[in-house]
Amino acid sequence: MRDTQIENLIKKETQRQNETLDLIPSENFVSSEVLKALGSVLTNKYAEGYSGKRYYGGNEYVDQIETLCIDRALKVFKLSPKKWHVNVQPYSGSPANLAVYAGLVPLGEKIMGMQLDMGGHLTHGHKVSFTGSAWKQIPYGVDQKTEVLDYHALMVLAEAEKPKLIVVGYTAYPRKIDFAKFRAIADKIGAYLMVDMSHFSGLVAGGALPSPFKYADVVTTTTHKTLRGPRGAMIFCKADLARSIDRAVFPGLQGGPHVNQIAATAVALLEAGQPTFKSYAKQVILNAKALSNELKKMGWRIVSGGTDTHLLLVDTFARGIPGKEASDLLQENGIIVNKNTIPFDARSPMDPSGIRLGTPALTTRGMKEKEMVLIAQMIHEVLLEKKNVLAQIKILCRRFPIK
Repeated sequence: MRDTQIENLIKKETQRQNETLDLIPSENFVSSEVLKALGSVLTNKYAEGYSGKRYYGGNEYVDQIETLCIDRALKVFKLSPKKWHVNVQPYSGSPANLAVYAGLVPLGEKIMGMQLDMGGHLTHGHKVSFTGSAWKQIPYGVDQKTEVLDYHALMVLAEAEKPKLIVVGYTAYPRKIDFAKFRAIADKIGAYLMVDMSHFSGLVAGGALPSPFKYADVVTTTTHKTLRGPRGAMIFCKADLARSIDRAVFPGLQGGPHVNQIAATAVALLEAGQPTFKSYAKQVILNAKALSNELKKMGWRIVSGGTDTHLLLVDTFARGIPGKEASDLLQENGIIVNKNTIPFDARSPMDPSGIRLGTPALTTRGMKEKEMVLIAQMIHEVLLEKKNVLAQIKILCRRFPIK
């Protein structure tokens, strides 16, 4: 690159990624093929509109790329094109969720979503998000004793508040979701059921977690995280909702789509349809369970007692260590996590009681249960014994390079 300042910073970031352990559940490493598509000449093209209905000329190949991405998305999640529609243009997960509400829920009406400090997302109606000012959130959480969803309590809340739409799917909830029970709740009150599977879509694609499509009216997902694609999003919806969703995305919220991003998503979806991806998805969960179990053996309190997915929450403050301090100590030793609230957290979100750990990125590097046990031991040594394990981390990273 001629811009040596940016080139040097990219090199430094590349080195940082190679020499640290990424345990952030929402991060992953894309393939070189995804990067090629993302950095292609497609970034030069403006393609406002949809395939066959563009407002600019010169989109004959762009139309084919978007159509191919749509076809692959439906195929990966085993959906009939007669029953399901998918929009692959959302720039990211937050605008995708916003588009669903804009298309289906009148302004000022109620949407029911999990509280942010319980594991929900900003765009599920939190007050600091535009979704919380344009619509009224009916917040729900987990049972205080079990730290898992109480479906009876959810039914009671839904019947009392009668939201127009119920949001299912979370950023910090480590357990399987019973989509059938949520469907029953939505049917009881005549609400739309939306599943935000951004965190676990790759696990659904790989057959490692149950699919929400049998029960949902709308499913949103980012294309990175466990799906291992570029930073983008998709909205799946029942065929009869397609016009409302498409019009909400464009012209409602967005202009021209990022064609390079759509092409890179298509590449990632092709990869997600391969047998090796199924093995990957299953290993992600095996690794998360191994990490959780080992930390639990060493006396760490794991929120809800464990995990069924790719992530887990550790209550570090139960041993007197605030989440921010834990995150900072681990980062100094090459272990990258994020501080995170835990259910019914009495501490500030900027310095909460826990940390959130995930295994998608480490599994992409080829690590398995044996390495998770070793990493758990090093986390314990850093946090409780104040040991420096940076040299060990670098050795482990060299054994499992990013490809």
